[in-house]
Amino acid sequence: MWNRVLFFILLLLPACAKRPTGEAKEPLCVSVTIEPQRFFVEKIGGGRFKANVVVPAGQSPETYDPTPQQMISIQQSAAYLRIGHLGFEQVWMEAIRKNNPGLPVFDLSEGMVWENTGESHAGHSHAADPHIWNSFEGAKIIAYNVLKAFKALDPKHGAAYEANYIKLTDALRNTEATVIKMLQPFEGQSFIIYHPTLTYFAREFHLVQLSVEKEGKEPSPIQMQGLVDQAKRLRARIAFIQEEFDTKNVEAVAQETGCRTVTIRPLSYDCMGELLRVARIFAGENLD
Repeated sequence: MWNRVLFFILLLLPACAKRPTGEAKEPLCVSVTIEPQRFFVEKIGGGRFKANVVVPAGQSPETYDPTPQQMISIQQSAAYLRIGHLGFEQVWMEAIRKNNPGLPVFDLSEGMVWENTGESHAGHSHAADPHIWNSFEGAKIIAYNVLKAFKALDPKHGAAYEANYIKLTDALRNTEATVIKMLQPFEGQSFIIYHPTLTYFAREFHLVQLSVEKEGKEPSPIQMQGLVDQAKRLRARIAFIQEEFDTKNVEAVAQETGCRTVTIRPLSYDCMGELLRVARIFAGENLD
């Protein structure tokens, strides 16, 4: 009901003029869904672009509903850079497109090799695991698609965006090499997490992700016991806690299995720094 009311309100809002690209005194604003996208916008944009982040820090991008003011901010943006398959985008992108027919929309996940989950959240299903920014493969794809978007929006400064892109991807490759060396001794080992946000990270480094959440829902007692048994069999050592989700089930599994619990922030701005931190934790460093 709220979605329909909000969409009706937005239809009554006057269209806002978008600042043209080129020699703008202020940075061009692009809307993005989550905070990690702001990292790529700022690194590649180099001050010529800024990001309007729609889902606030600490909120789940699977279930978040935007405020009318946030929808106005999207309307005033030069473009929308979607991350791919997040719950927010599954629910809201159609309304955003309809209410802003002239708004360019760029998909930053274009070219990603997906992990299919079949999970459903908030009444919709994911054909693919959306958490691509939590991997080096995904980060490189996001960076390349941001570069393409900025060159399309502001071709005059394409060379500057290219230079920023090369600098960023060099840093990504260096960090990836560090993580490869760090995690090689732990190939095949497992970890526990509530919401499966590290699917692509686990794929890259041959780890096993054990998710507490089952098809976007709280697990049943039978599923919890199955997870405990699986974690013991696979000798899980770490249970990752995320601030966007309830912690009680992760803590219960950790207590049953003797796993160390550590809070991670997979939706933080410095997504590459957070991946390095996750690797260091998995490798046994005490970073609490």
